[in-house]
Amino acid sequence: MITRFEELDWQQTPIGELTLRRRTEPAVDAEIYEVKLGDEFLMSSLFTVAEEELAHLGLAAVTGDELSVLVGGLGLGYTAVAALRDPRVRALTVIDRLATVISWHERRLLPASAELVVDPRTSLIEDDFFALVRAAPAENHPGYSAILLDVDHSPRHQLDPTHADLYDANGLRALDGHLAAGGVFALWSDDPPDAAFMSELNAVFDDATAHVVDFDNPVTGGTSSNTIYVARTRRA
Repeated sequence: MITRFEELDWQQTPIGELTLRRRTEPAVDAEIYEVKLGDEFLMSSLFTVAEEELAHLGLAAVTGDELSVLVGGLGLGYTAVAALRDPRVRALTVIDRLATVISWHERRLLPASAELVVDPRTSLIEDDFFALVRAAPAENHPGYSAILLDVDHSPRHQLDPTHADLYDANGLRALDGHLAAGGVFALWSDDPPDAAFMSELNAVFDDATAHVVDFDNPVTGGTSSNTIYVARTRRA
């Protein structure tokens, strides 16, 4: 067992100092992996339920087979791996702005890495998800069956203020243009359901729902929760 923590990687990135570390968590007597941006904790393998539910709830709302899925934000890889476990998924494209994060998985530094990178359906791409969905889709692109997004803390609390325009109706309409007919957009949030954001979703999509995902928190001994928003395009 690791007595305190082991720094697996440290890189200066366009958004600041990014650190991947592994440590022992006494509350569960197990190794966990954490990502920090400067002094701020971004994610931990101790809490993956909602990240996996982002894929489960998003894909559950999609009908049909031979699905093409776009994931915005690679992180520790749990959303992407959960999507791959749906046998209907034909192709999974994961976009992350940071080459460092992609390299962690290519070097198989994380528990989910091997399952992710060996699957021939997976493409890991270094790009700006927000710039991609602001732009018009490529000519003749059939659109994605589902877009699953986990980058910002919530629609109100972004890692980068330039992301804010995605979360209003105009930004959501641009994203909607990248979905296939009947496609689904799903979003992870660390905040409780946001009525104002639901109004923006309902202005663009059908069947918009905010799912509260509860999970045990072994550190506090209580229950924590995240929100998963799921909405379907109006184009049939």
